[in-house]
Amino acid sequence: MALLPRKKRFKGVPAPIVPRVPLAGSSQVGEEIKFHEVGIFLVERRMGSSRRRFLSELARRKGFWVEELMSESVTHVVSENNTGNEVLEWLEKQNGLCRNGFTATLLDITWFTESMGAGRPLEVENRHQLQVEGAVAVTEELISPYACQRRTSLMNKNRLLTEALKVLAENAEFSESEGRYLAFSRASSILKSLPHTVTKVEDLQRIPSLGVHSRKVIKEILEDGSCSEVESILHNERYQTLKQFTSIFGVGVKTADKWYREGLRTLDQLRASDIKLTRKQEAGLMHHSDLGAQVTRAEADLIKQIVERAVHIFLPHAVVTLAGGFRRGKDFGHDVDLLITHPEEGKEEGIIYQVIKWMASKDLILYHNFTGSSYKAKSMDPEIFDHFEKCLSIFRLKTELLFERDLRRYAKHLKKMSLCSHSLFDSEQNIFLQATTEEEIFAHLGLEYIPPHERNA
Repeated sequence: MALLPRKKRFKGVPAPIVPRVPLAGSSQVGEEIKFHEVGIFLVERRMGSSRRRFLSELARRKGFWVEELMSESVTHVVSENNTGNEVLEWLEKQNGLCRNGFTATLLDITWFTESMGAGRPLEVENRHQLQVEGAVAVTEELISPYACQRRTSLMNKNRLLTEALKVLAENAEFSESEGRYLAFSRASSILKSLPHTVTKVEDLQRIPSLGVHSRKVIKEILEDGSCSEVESILHNERYQTLKQFTSIFGVGVKTADKWYREGLRTLDQLRASDIKLTRKQEAGLMHHSDLGAQVTRAEADLIKQIVERAVHIFLPHAVVTLAGGFRRGKDFGHDVDLLITHPEEGKEEGIIYQVIKWMASKDLILYHNFTGSSYKAKSMDPEIFDHFEKCLSIFRLKTELLFERDLRRYAKHLKKMSLCSHSLFDSEQNIFLQATTEEEIFAHLGLEYIPPHERNA
């Protein structure tokens, strides 16, 4: 059925609010309608019937009017993961809609979720509206809510804002609030992609994926230079402790929170405690200082060359690709991701185990956790990234060994001390010197501390 154009009203005369009366058998019977001026229709396409039903019931409980069928009384058409043209085409098929005379506003799900959070229908902003090709062109370039449709360079022009949102995301993760974690992370991600610096609230007008909370934080930073909520989190003992503990290789949020509740606050307290650590956590705590240091691009390239040389011993035609942040052009990173492939499918099976075993014999691997392939058939589970074999390891870069060798030689000949991977022994005093960090080792030896990225001897 085609929708008829609404009658024009004289300017200056307010439109009358006609109370909506639920029809018999409607799921809205018995629900109090607070906002009579808004009629919502949720598009089932890509949303699914069960999610649409859940969102409809949520809105009704909050006093919103939700139409089950598209009709002339609908003022707000809400969809998820659709373009304006896709929504109109779907409405034409499902409801016999004629575009001529169509007056409802086409909206992204963000308007709906933000309105639910506010407990009232929010004013529609440009960023909420779905654009229709062939309609009047907008002067500003639209920004996609999907990262795969945005170009994000390493030049972040909104670092002050993104770092604040990152703190909020981390704090949400520490509270195991996945929804808030994703909301702040997506907001930070989209700000990173902007080719300009946000200097005023109006600059956020057409930016998607910015919820009410994120906008409030951004507004405060733009006006005051900082956000009181973010500052409070940064000085919060639990946040500081969990951030420190989760920086240990092999320690997740649940474990870090458990240690915090048991009264631990520092790495030294953890080392002195009788808490039983996993093999992975032991390695992470032992090498915490080194693992916390950034990896340079030169070091990543060298590691790739070493691994590639080892791979070709067992599989000559395999291809080793530097992946992760370094593939995206970063000069520094926290780890090195390598992908091993082969032109013939299946030839790569078992190669990681052989390579790790060989490198361990060469004293290149300090820790490794190998996971075999679980690939049997193609999986449609989006939560499973892949089924291929993989290995998480701590790699000892040999270029540092010359530096370490001279460090031990210096300790022996000039300080009468014996330095090994586990201890520092003072031969003259006949005692082991206490040290929990590299900085303390250098101090015992009377040396200025040299960070790992300056040890390319």
